[in-house]
Amino acid sequence: MPSTHKSAKTVTARERLKQAQQAEALRAKRRRALTIGVSVVAAVAVIAGGTTLAVNASKNSDSGSGTVAVPANASGPDNTVVVYGKADAPHTLAVYEDFRCPVCESFETSAGPTVKELADQGQYKIEYHLAAFLDNNLGGKGSRTALAAAGAALNEGVDKFKAFHDVLYANQPSEREDAFGDVNHILDLAGQVPGLKTEAFTKAVTEGTYKGWAAKVASAFNKSGVSGTPTVKLDGKTLDVIGKDGKALSGDQFGALVKQSIGG
Repeated sequence: MPSTHKSAKTVTARERLKQAQQAEALRAKRRRALTIGVSVVAAVAVIAGGTTLAVNASKNSDSGSGTVAVPANASGPDNTVVVYGKADAPHTLAVYEDFRCPVCESFETSAGPTVKELADQGQYKIEYHLAAFLDNNLGGKGSRTALAAAGAALNEGVDKFKAFHDVLYANQPSEREDAFGDVNHILDLAGQVPGLKTEAFTKAVTEGTYKGWAAKVASAFNKSGVSGTPTVKLDGKTLDVIGKDGKALSGDQFGALVKQSIGG
């Protein structure tokens, strides 16, 4: 009898265990169904969100369908490049910069005069690819405002653009200050370029006429594959314009590097 009683208890325990296992299996099945359902909803939400972002980006960048004012003398794909120098120059120096970039300022104030001189001599033409990513990194709108103003200068002439470009770097504020975001400050600096501050230029800077163009130029930079500024390429080959000591090349050093690169 004792053994029979023990067997009955064992059977009952096994039944309870089986019932518990079945109940757990049912709960697990329900959890899986719920998880799948939530995942599907989340995936749809992500896809929908991505589509919305893409549509918005398209609307914002669709400036190109005739609604964006493009300055005279703009060049390159979608008019996003500024070319300085002789069109028939045998070589091309591509310069990638952001007006708020302090290392760009170091390069421009150190080697900039030689960069211009070699272009004026016809050794190469310069293609400027300008960025505005430091506004995103640091906050503010200085890069975009300066770039739009550079567009207004370009509209006055390539020489006016180059001179204004050089003035901006010569007067660049601290990286974490957004002085270039103030159009009145930009106009004051423009006064340093003889003949630039025309009524049309002042109106374009004040009203932000070339903001849309500046956005297109910055977008083209973002798609260029260049990850930092300054980046300088001669006929597609990157030149090391910042030395191992972190200092920008001098004019003589830059000239020697160009001579070595073109084999002349």
